[in-house]
Amino acid sequence: MVKICGVTRLPDALTAARFGAHAVGFVFYSESPRNIAPEQAADIVRRLPPFITTVGLFVDADEQAVTRVIKQVPLGLLQFHGDETPEFCSGFGTPYIKAVRVKPGIDLVQYARLYSAARGLLLDAYVETGRGGTGTTFDWGLIPHQLPLPLVLSGGLNAGNVAAAVRRVRPVAVDVSSGVESAPGIKDEHKIAAFIRSVRNADV
Repeated sequence: MVKICGVTRLPDALTAARFGAHAVGFVFYSESPRNIAPEQAADIVRRLPPFITTVGLFVDADEQAVTRVIKQVPLGLLQFHGDETPEFCSGFGTPYIKAVRVKPGIDLVQYARLYSAARGLLLDAYVETGRGGTGTTFDWGLIPHQLPLPLVLSGGLNAGNVAAAVRRVRPVAVDVSSGVESAPGIKDEHKIAAFIRSVRNADV
């Protein structure tokens, strides 16, 4: 499965759906260059075809902020990229996945057990200055062979490396943002098509 994250424009969302993306993600984090206003996201969601999961990404937002977005935007899944507690993530009546920025020394098995109510664990690269969308990969060798949660792989993926990533890691899904962009928040149709094609060719 493929998620195209950091969508800010309707044409990009429709392109992702047309080429076979299973999910599109919207970033509700003011410090991100891909930040989108809830009303803009809601307009895009209303125009999407059926069977596309809509994902809202948050980074250490307070409860009121998350609730406001949920009331405005029909989201099928929440994605938490900060230091949110398991109780916080589970408190909105909407399924969620928890992101973790991977670096040496982190116990991913224990982390997955802590967030056992999550639908999956999204593994991203640890970058001191950024929370996702940095275009940076991490050492896939740090991923345990057995995780208690479904694994979503992110971090520096693009059409050139995603096939190798899928074959090695065998995630249930891959998540891409900067790897299919011409500029932050501006998706490239050809890069989206090439990325999804590479995933399909790898998943044999």
